[in-house]
Amino acid sequence: MKTFSSLIRVLLFLAVAFILFEVTVDSGDQWAIQKHPIIWAVLSVLLIFAIAIEIAVSAMRAILYKSLNAEAKERYLEIEALEKENQFSWFKTTYNKLLGSKPIEKEADIILDHNYDGIKELDNTLPPWWVYLFYISIVFGVVYLARYHVFDGVSTTEEYELEVAQAKLDIAEYKKTAKGLVDASTVELLTEESDLAAGKAIFADNCVACHKADGGGGIGPNLTDPNWILGGGIKNVFATVSEGGRDGKGMVAWKSELKPLEIAQVSSYLLGFEGTTPASPKAAEGDVWKEEGAESIDDAPSEEPDQEEASE
Repeated sequence: MKTFSSLIRVLLFLAVAFILFEVTVDSGDQWAIQKHPIIWAVLSVLLIFAIAIEIAVSAMRAILYKSLNAEAKERYLEIEALEKENQFSWFKTTYNKLLGSKPIEKEADIILDHNYDGIKELDNTLPPWWVYLFYISIVFGVVYLARYHVFDGVSTTEEYELEVAQAKLDIAEYKKTAKGLVDASTVELLTEESDLAAGKAIFADNCVACHKADGGGGIGPNLTDPNWILGGGIKNVFATVSEGGRDGKGMVAWKSELKPLEIAQVSSYLLGFEGTTPASPKAAEGDVWKEEGAESIDDAPSEEPDQEEASE
């Protein structure tokens, strides 16, 4: 029992030290012990210190006990036995109250007259914890009935559907700013230098063999002209890089090799080739592509004066 008490004291001391570190050390949204590994060392030293104190106290008690005479030793053992008997008395008292049963010495007061083959029955009351739980369940049932069946509250099915709808909105909103979760429908043209530099490195490792370093085209099409086989723009290019080109003769799908962010980076980088002049450009393939809603030169209003104005 002494050993158990010492263990409890050591653990409480360690817990208090841990809580103090968490309260006083600024660690943001992380545990202080995670952000500052030095705390592990400090807690270890404190643990050793607490154990050493308990060992020293136990040793002093043993020395003191040996120095006592026989009568004092007997008195010491009596006190220790009394402490052991009264230890956790509050817990035992509380437990007996919650249990609600009579102690053995008072069972004669509640024993019933009839018996069954020598087996007698006690008229114990229901345990208070059971009674309170029963009352709580009644109150809960009344509130639940009124909330969901009298006042037409939201059912669990409707709550689930609302939560799913909100989760979809949250995911869609998160994907707008999470580069690593983009797809062909949500990708946007990346313009930051770090993204374009990463796209250039990916292009050099995987695309140069077919499109050449300047984008002029070789086995693959020319990337510098406005013509596109499967459509231009960041969304179409992302889809082409991810899913591959034309069946049997187009580019392979890179979605198994590159992450969505990497596909977005290399797609944004190669779109920068359009309008540049490569060393030996390949003939244009596909159709001229323009962004939806953009005006072409042919659609622009004419700047020439009409015949009546010219004649004047």
